[in-house]
Amino acid sequence: RERVKEKARLRLRAFDVGDKFSRLPLAKASVLLPLLVRGGRLHLLLTVRALQLRSSPGEVCFPGGKSEATDKDEIDTALREAKEEVGLQPEKVEVICRLVPGIDKVDHLITPVVGFIEDTFQATPNPDEVSDVFVVPLEYFIEPVTYKPLPYKTRSGYSSWMHCFTYDDPEHKMSFKIWGLTAQFAVFLALVIFGKRPTFEVDYDLDNLISSSENNLMNLYASLYERKKSNL
Repeated sequence: RERVKEKARLRLRAFDVGDKFSRLPLAKASVLLPLLVRGGRLHLLLTVRALQLRSSPGEVCFPGGKSEATDKDEIDTALREAKEEVGLQPEKVEVICRLVPGIDKVDHLITPVVGFIEDTFQATPNPDEVSDVFVVPLEYFIEPVTYKPLPYKTRSGYSSWMHCFTYDDPEHKMSFKIWGLTAQFAVFLALVIFGKRPTFEVDYDLDNLISSSENNLMNLYASLYERKKSNL
């Protein structure tokens, strides 16, 4: 178990971007990618958004949300939100790194914060925000059973493919659809940790994962900036 975690730590630290992208002039949000070990394998904890929420009700996501003035940085935001949503105490998270951010459909810069949580963690979902909590083996995001790519175009006209996974959870006896930015972060995390080629196409140069992921972000940001400029 410790060997599995130590190997992951070493890989993740090599991909830590710190606050490199914090200065981009976009509204900020963070998500926590909580890793735990079960049966000698890495798993990722995910949540399902409550149905009464205005934005993305019923969708699978990571614990997280918008930055607040009292947050010191992206890590603070992710830990605060995880405590509010699933009862995860900040001191129970071993934060490893921040990975390359993504930009969501409303132009927020979303920073993924990766941390280990206790393997025995029992979530206490806040019913106002979260309807379900489940875990998925991390390998599922490079060797899925059910997967399909969805073409999409951002509001700034940037075309790409969106990952869409269906995971049949034996614990809940139900299927969960994992897609969008949540799937993108899960795939990138799995690529970083396992260093293996996935069974589907990805939007990265796998031999230059760090630079290609950063280039993807900056290309997306540039297309956003151009759209804003053309709207002036």
